[in-house]
Amino acid sequence: MFDLPPQRRQDLERLLAKLPLTTTDDLRWDLLDEALTHSSADSQHNYERLEFIGDSALRLWAVRVLTETYPQASVGDLSALRARLVSDETLAAIARRFSLQRHLRVAPFAAADRSGETTRLAEAFEALLGALYLSRPDFSLIAPWLTPELRREAAAIYADPARQNYKAALQEWTQGHWKLLPDYRTEEVNPEFDHPQRFRAEVHVRGEKLGEAYGKSMKLAQQGAARQAYEQLTQKP
Repeated sequence: MFDLPPQRRQDLERLLAKLPLTTTDDLRWDLLDEALTHSSADSQHNYERLEFIGDSALRLWAVRVLTETYPQASVGDLSALRARLVSDETLAAIARRFSLQRHLRVAPFAAADRSGETTRLAEAFEALLGALYLSRPDFSLIAPWLTPELRREAAAIYADPARQNYKAALQEWTQGHWKLLPDYRTEEVNPEFDHPQRFRAEVHVRGEKLGEAYGKSMKLAQQGAARQAYEQLTQKP
């Protein structure tokens, strides 16, 4: 039996109580510890391999949840939903609801990189799924708590006509109506390390600026600008 330091064992037990898991009799505590260890904290025993396994398990279970929840949805819609459902942003949002960041071992220098927090949480979340799946090679340790989380996120995504990917929606709209692509102009306005408005993006369509937004990354800024443009264009008569 793998013996964890008592403090670490208690820390991981607190996380499992949040899920919650009804039983931990066959849980691999060594894998759980690795799943919540960043490579900056331990170069040998960290979540990288478990993330790979958890990613596959997550995608399979996401497909099952989506096909059961939306039996009439097209394959295209299901693919778009799954892409958003397994994105770093969505996984990190779920991870934060369980306060996963409080249980993840990260070296101080890596933890200081706030811009990488979303990716770290998403990767650790997938690794957690990998550890649970390897502990009991079915979905019995995963499905009871993960299914409602996936359904909650899927409902929000499905209710959004742009599937929360406004760049793709805007491009499809402008190509369909005018056979042209949106023109994005992005600049770094606050070079500070983790400034919440580090980038500013504009989007122009047929020479007219239809959206402007700020974000911590170029991608977020462009998505914000695309959303403004998409909503403006689709609301016009």
